[in-house]
Amino acid sequence: MSSPWILGLRSVALDVPDLARAERFYTQVWHLEVAHRADGVLYLRGSGADGYLLALHAGGPVPQIRHVTLRARDEAGLQAVADHAVAAGGTLVRAIGPLADDPAGGIGLLLRDPHGRVFQVVHGDRRGTPAPARDRPERITHVVLNSHAVDDTQRFLEQALGFTLADRTVAIAFMNCNGDHHTLAVGVADNDALNHIAFLMPDGESVMRGGGRMKDAGFPIQWGPGRHGPGNNLFNYFIDPFGIVIEYTAEVQQVDAGYVPRGPADWKWPPGRVDQWGISPPPGPDLKEAQRRVLFAPIA
Repeated sequence: MSSPWILGLRSVALDVPDLARAERFYTQVWHLEVAHRADGVLYLRGSGADGYLLALHAGGPVPQIRHVTLRARDEAGLQAVADHAVAAGGTLVRAIGPLADDPAGGIGLLLRDPHGRVFQVVHGDRRGTPAPARDRPERITHVVLNSHAVDDTQRFLEQALGFTLADRTVAIAFMNCNGDHHTLAVGVADNDALNHIAFLMPDGESVMRGGGRMKDAGFPIQWGPGRHGPGNNLFNYFIDPFGIVIEYTAEVQQVDAGYVPRGPADWKWPPGRVDQWGISPPPGPDLKEAQRRVLFAPIA
């Protein structure tokens, strides 16, 4: 189920109202660490090999998402994305070229889909040596994006980026590009906002310890603990200080070309359940509202 062009998910760029507060939260509470600082932007890494997972930019009073960054398999894959994205109805915002202002370097492009979602695709960015640690996020494992036209968004991800459908529920189309069950997912909505960002923890113990640490810091679990159906992953969801939904997850299902996608009829829970375990209440109104609040920043 691998994309011929995309290796995986690298990072997410966001505008936040208060960089100092963001640094305190994402280092002291969420357990990332500073990778690089520049004028008005902070780069945060996990314990994995990626140069950074979050690029946090000083922004206005309302948080926004700038782009989702994917890593191309090679230079040929980068060129294929440039060609296929335009053919699929997207716009090439920035042609392939050096990423001089990116601390991870490499070359890349910036594209916008027909509904305003923005993706950066990179190749040759610098990576470090993983340093696994209990209770620290390793990498971003998936991003869920809302769509008012899910079928159109799914088609664009397939045609422009080479993703395939892993599973489809009533609420979400789970899209795959590598061994992880899903890397991008598309949520059924009346808007095109960022739904949430999921950070992979080393194990289930870390997901639970992270939940306790967040609760102690005044950020209660908004949904969880639980185990999803599609992806089979453990989860705890939270809302960060700015209203961005973030998830600790672990044990993401690994799939290959033999995996058979299933549809909404295959993913039904008994009444009162919203996951495999059935011990967590459903997401509340605060989480649901936050999952539609963070829109893509407009770009020229």
